[in-house]
Amino acid sequence: MAIHPTAIVAAGAEIDGSVEVGPYAVIGPRVRIGAGTSVGPHAVIEGNTTIGRGNRIFQFASLGAIPQDLKFEGEETRLEIGDENQIREFVTMHVGTAGGGGLTRVGNKSLFMAYSHVAHDCQIGDGCILANCGTLGGHAVLEDHVIVGGLAGVHQFVRLGRHAFVAAGSLVTQDVPPYCTVQGDRAKLSGLNTVGLSRAGYTKEQMARVKAAYKTVFRTTLGLREAIAQVRAEHGGNPEIDHFLAFLEGSERGVAR
Repeated sequence: MAIHPTAIVAAGAEIDGSVEVGPYAVIGPRVRIGAGTSVGPHAVIEGNTTIGRGNRIFQFASLGAIPQDLKFEGEETRLEIGDENQIREFVTMHVGTAGGGGLTRVGNKSLFMAYSHVAHDCQIGDGCILANCGTLGGHAVLEDHVIVGGLAGVHQFVRLGRHAFVAAGSLVTQDVPPYCTVQGDRAKLSGLNTVGLSRAGYTKEQMARVKAAYKTVFRTTLGLREAIAQVRAEHGGNPEIDHFLAFLEGSERGVAR
């Protein structure tokens, strides 16, 4: 274990012997950090926070602080971060609240660029990117491989589906379906994330089905229920389509159009 002599590591913290802790970093007594993770200078990790293996936490990141929620009364809540994430300068991630299940969760292999914010009770999948100053409101859900552009804001309780792409500077107030791109203040659909799907290895057949489903749901005069029924009749049984339809049916805030 390489802990700089100016770092403060509280008694009770559980840190693997391979973890590196930089100058003036502060690690609280209920923090657990897995093998191969590095903690940069002046980073602060507090609260009931568990961090997995192989993460890189850069200078001045703040992880595990209490939520920015006036209803929070000091209840026991947690922050869990998976493996191989990059958490850049001045990133903030807060623990959960009782009203959100008590847990903020971050998956694996995501990139959180400088000054991005993960609020209480957010649930983030694997392989996501939150660009500089991207902000997630409380209870936001990001499925796998979501990209949120710089200076974009995501409203509380909004869900972003698998491979969704949010353009820089957008304000997202409704759910963004899987595979879709949105942009603007009160973000609107702007098409499919075909580049992202191609890079992820989707086949031509899969992409053709996604495009057909998108057109039926968003580019016809059918109501949402009717469109879902038609897509299911034509393409149901294919995993990418089944997930797309399940996401639409599960929306509580409404879907961006």
